Amino acid sequence: MQVSDAHGASATSYAYKASLIGSAHRFELTDDGLSWHIAGRSGVWRYDEISAIRLSFRPVSMQQHRFRADVSRAGGGRIAILSTSWQTAALMAPQDNGFREFMIELHSRMAKAGSRAELTAGLGRKTYAAILAFLAVLAVAMMALLIRAFLIGEFAGALFIIGFAALFVWQVGGFMRRNQPRSYSFDQLPRGALP
Repeated sequence: MQVSDAHGASATSYAYKASLIGSAHRFELTDDGLSWHIAGRSGVWRYDEISAIRLSFRPVSMQQHRFRADVSRAGGGRIAILSTSWQTAALMAPQDNGFREFMIELHSRMAKAGSRAELTAGLGRKTYAAILAFLAVLAVAMMALLIRAFLIGEFAGALFIIGFAALFVWQVGGFMRRNQPRSYSFDQLPRGALP
């Protein structure tokens, strides 16, 4: 969302509710830097003070299409910005367009400020490798169960295993593809890590 301050300068703002209880987390891109208001605390981080941004795809049970940006500051401090907002006890609303526009504008302002921030997307390399190893073991186990089901003539069980594996690959495959560890530049934000 674009707003104008008292001096007529344009600022981009974004807000979301991280939980039902408590106030919204509010962020604004001003001429001075990234202004944030979270749980009664606030501050402004100059664009050249931001040391790292990690974009990732982080679905949860209530919202399967959720993205996250972790913004770190040189000298300490980290802010998480989510693409969804709690509406009711059973509803998380996506804010895809607002989140995407805010992230694009943040990167643009950081580039103009000459930022040398580390820009990464996806999971950490060690975490990603551990998940891949676990999935490989799981695939071997599922294949063994499938072979066993065919050998003993349990075709209904084999069909169930095939259906379960297809659903699992569809769900987990998308998560793994979007969260593949990679670096990116200010002018080429990763598509899979943004809505």
